[in-house]
Amino acid sequence: MASRMELERSMFETSHVLGALLASSPLLTQAWSGCLRANAGSTSFVLDRCGDTVFVAFSGAQITASSPAATSGLCGGFFDPVPLPSDSRELFAPLEAGEGNDGGKPQPVLLQAGALHLFMNFYHSSEFQLMISETKNQLVVLTGHSMGGCLASLLALYFLCSSYARPNALVPSSLLCITFGSPLIGNATLSQAILRERWGGKFCHVVAQHDIMPRLLFSPFNSMPPRLTTLIYNLMQSWHVSMRYPQFSRPKSHLSDDEKSMLHHYISMHIGEVATAAAGQKRQTSPYQPFGNYALCSAEGLVCMDDPLTVVKMLHLTFMTGNGISNFEEQHLDYGDLVSKISENLQFKKQPCHEECESKSRYSVGISLALEASGINVQDMGNMEARECHELSMCQRPKLHSASLAIKLAKVTPCRAQIEWYKALCDDDMGYYDCFKLERASKREAKVNMNRIRLGQFWDELLSMLQHNELPHNFLKRDKWVNAAQFYKLLVEPLDIAEYYRCKLHKTKGHYLSHGRERRYEVFEKWWNENKDKNSLDKAERKRSKYAGLTQDSCFWAKVEEVRECLTNAMNEKSPTKLVKLWENINGFESYANRLIEQKEVSIDVLAPRSSYSLWLNELKELKLKQGCCILSSSVLVGITGGT
Repeated sequence: MASRMELERSMFETSHVLGALLASSPLLTQAWSGCLRANAGSTSFVLDRCGDTVFVAFSGAQITASSPAATSGLCGGFFDPVPLPSDSRELFAPLEAGEGNDGGKPQPVLLQAGALHLFMNFYHSSEFQLMISETKNQLVVLTGHSMGGCLASLLALYFLCSSYARPNALVPSSLLCITFGSPLIGNATLSQAILRERWGGKFCHVVAQHDIMPRLLFSPFNSMPPRLTTLIYNLMQSWHVSMRYPQFSRPKSHLSDDEKSMLHHYISMHIGEVATAAAGQKRQTSPYQPFGNYALCSAEGLVCMDDPLTVVKMLHLTFMTGNGISNFEEQHLDYGDLVSKISENLQFKKQPCHEECESKSRYSVGISLALEASGINVQDMGNMEARECHELSMCQRPKLHSASLAIKLAKVTPCRAQIEWYKALCDDDMGYYDCFKLERASKREAKVNMNRIRLGQFWDELLSMLQHNELPHNFLKRDKWVNAAQFYKLLVEPLDIAEYYRCKLHKTKGHYLSHGRERRYEVFEKWWNENKDKNSLDKAERKRSKYAGLTQDSCFWAKVEEVRECLTNAMNEKSPTKLVKLWENINGFESYANRLIEQKEVSIDVLAPRSSYSLWLNELKELKLKQGCCILSSSVLVGITGGT
């Protein structure tokens, strides 16, 4: 009990600390100043230099008479999620390089149609080339208000993807994207891709407590009542005029109290449904999902958080509290006043007394300060739920999860050791792949199978935690985990392949490589390949003097199974065209296997007398002898059959 109290006293609530740090810096003020100039300007963006940093601000007055929204209405597709078209897929290719959540076919990245339309227009303009020349190899802050924030976010993603795919691309040396009141721009696949690439820290989305624009796309536009669609369209046109012509007095509200109440209720209801669905791992009711860091602000302060589920919950809870119905129309335009007020309050805010910190612990006080900063009072209905959100997003969680995983890895290590022992016993005669595949009722194989399943469950849990951003941002830079995952893949995947073919799943689903491989192995292969540059020098400096402990291609046995089928088919195939293709596959694998064996990149069990590979090799030799000790090449075969 004492140690638990000691741990709690050592904790601090980072969402409030980071928010205070951000609000006390000049960064938000400088970014908003650029946004105001861009809104009132005649170009897509304005560019300012502040010391060594280049600020690029995009106009929020992006819905004009030439835009899809004006010509076809908001329900006509402007806010619909659409897949990347062919002319933009290459620009954002790394975002679609990931894996599906359930090991199946990956879901495509979907982007807001209006934002993508604006970005592609900008990308093909002369202004884009000017901006590229001014920002290459610079420290850059991209910023934008409203739809300008969407444009800034997509440009940031373009730069990040270019740096990833093309090392010599003309991109900033470092960038940060700050948006104010920006609507959502992408689906869960986009959010997960940004988490996967560890780009979340490049984005800071500033959202006022009752601004409807960042929350708008949680509502389904295709089923929105026409009256609400008209209200939103008129509201956005009013915002457009106020952004474009700030020198005039702000127009009076176009919405009655009843209309405000109806719109507020509709949006809050759908945010609540999305938050509930996400918390229960149910099917999402909205195609959009947040990504990056969210700076949720009220007149009392600012809090920062980056977990998508927590962000959705807090967007709902903050919207429901305070005087939201009366002022949500103005808050979309008042970020400058809000940022200034937060900064001023920080300077004069009364700090908690020492006795209060001691009685409640610094961590508990930090949570209370974060709730106050986000605009949620003690008496508000969502206070307890908001407190839980902040507790879930505290900074210690990823580190604790990482430590917990290390303990679990130690606990499953005996499972791995027992499989290694089993492999050593099987290497001499048949090899452990074929032993596991052919021995059905042995207690020894049953125990190996149980260990195989336990190891798979551990690594799937790790991937799930990575997927939900529950591990430290530098987790995959630790050689310990990359090497452990690679060793697991080389040791256990052959057993998965053996189980797949023992159960004859290839007869109903298709071969393992295209239809049976678990997602985890593809992920681990990607980790290892990304780490290959670091390991390639050592590998090039030494050559193996004996066979590897584990075959370095974990899918070797799946390729053996496929090529054995090719050989069987070649014995009976009558069609010359199909026969050519079969022999191309056979000869290709033979060359590949010979190269692996020559380089000693295979385990000794591959060469066991009764292994599947040795049996296939014998069958191949017999077929060659049967055909006169010569396999016709594809060109010779075509020449012989060409005149028939």
